[in-house]
Amino acid sequence: MRVLAIDSSGLVATVAVAEGEHLIAEYTVDYKKTHSQTLLPMLEEVKKMINLDLSTIDAIGVAAGPGSFTGLRIGSATAKGMGMALDTPIVEIPTIDAMAYNLFGFAGIICPIMDARRNQVYTGFYTFEIQEGAYCFRVLKEQFAADMDSVMEELNGMGKYVMFLGDGVPVLRSAIEEKMKVPFGFAPANCNRQRASSLAVLSQQYFEEGKAVTASAHKPEYLRLSQAERERMEKENASDR
Repeated sequence: MRVLAIDSSGLVATVAVAEGEHLIAEYTVDYKKTHSQTLLPMLEEVKKMINLDLSTIDAIGVAAGPGSFTGLRIGSATAKGMGMALDTPIVEIPTIDAMAYNLFGFAGIICPIMDARRNQVYTGFYTFEIQEGAYCFRVLKEQFAADMDSVMEELNGMGKYVMFLGDGVPVLRSAIEEKMKVPFGFAPANCNRQRASSLAVLSQQYFEEGKAVTASAHKPEYLRLSQAERERMEKENASDR
């Protein structure tokens, strides 16, 4: 099957097209432009470079969250609009799952961390296990939002080597180096941020497992309220006292 994958959940904008075991194209940018400026031109460039007929796409994979509220809305709106126009199903991939898949074959604990500010992160725990001679992607703990101290406490209790990746690493690196008690490391630059190629591979797998939705039914998963919503609730609670 042929999949178009889109991820604008974080600082990175990334687009890929994959067909079976063949990655046909990938375009990834992490620079000082907004996704509203970059995503559609990137899609158009990929389409042009590989002579892509969008009607041949079997599914659209999209990073469905968590992540930047604005980035998620842009990616979801793009995928939703294309899906409705082409009558193509959408595969909603948890952002943290796709990031963990960057470290294919890693046998320790994979811990992506996206900075959610105020020592909060979006994260999840993953590993790869060999089953019947092949690597199997295993979700140890589904993506969740938490403060980093509690995340590290839980990881220390698991007693295994941990590999960290994500935009939360530069922000929280000193805290990780201070408080982690088990062996740990940081993923290198080629695989420490969102990659649409990983998203595309997972989209094929999840599609075959029946995890696709119609374009009209798609919506992002934020995991927590936006800052504006939290501040409004705090004001409402304070006024009720």
